[in-house]
Amino acid sequence: MTKPLSGDLQFFFGTLPQPCPYLPDRLESKIVTELGGSGAHGLHEELSRAGFRRSHGLVYKPACTGCQACIPVRVPVADFEFSRSLRRVWRRNKDLTAVESPARGTAEQYAVFARYQQWRHGDGGMATMNLGDYKAMVEDTPIDTTVVEFRDDEGRFFGASLTDRLSDGLSGVYKFFDPTQPRRSAGTFIVLWHIERARELGLPYVYLGYWIADCRKMAYKTRFRPIEALGPTGWRVMTSDLEGER
Repeated sequence: MTKPLSGDLQFFFGTLPQPCPYLPDRLESKIVTELGGSGAHGLHEELSRAGFRRSHGLVYKPACTGCQACIPVRVPVADFEFSRSLRRVWRRNKDLTAVESPARGTAEQYAVFARYQQWRHGDGGMATMNLGDYKAMVEDTPIDTTVVEFRDDEGRFFGASLTDRLSDGLSGVYKFFDPTQPRRSAGTFIVLWHIERARELGLPYVYLGYWIADCRKMAYKTRFRPIEALGPTGWRVMTSDLEGER
């Protein structure tokens, strides 16, 4: 246990091992603590910089026996430059408009969310979420959270990102999009939008969650260069040497 900014004792708990959703034949365990009260925002800031992620009113960090595959990563906005391939993704989505709103879940969002889950994570636990579960995921937050909705030039809903705002950046909690338009590379585009939005707001980082070298679904995160990873010596620009420190 540790002492957060509020001055109250903060308790951390370990979860029981369960099948890892990213790597086959491995077990996943987490360290978890609750966000609540007047100190929720400060605690969330502190733990985000230490590699924790938020889900509902909890924050967690992998703590798996014999495995350190999950690497927290973030993009330093001031140093980021578009590659030619990323510029093409940006142009392919120029018809999309982003609207930031309070964290409220809607049936319109859920319809696309459900299709996305069946396409991308059909065997995962989120694929069985109903509308009530989805609304709880979006709305159960004790900190500064928005839903960024993306719509095309005819006003049709395309996708969304649940995004936390920190004093030093934006943190994408979860994103989803219409899976029937793969040419858009929508996941990549949504990260690019966050980088540009952070630049507009004068925020130095975009936190991307965990990168796993052996997980194909996570591979896209290293397209954003430079990218920093949290290792034993703190946040550093990712290099082959850093990857070897895992």
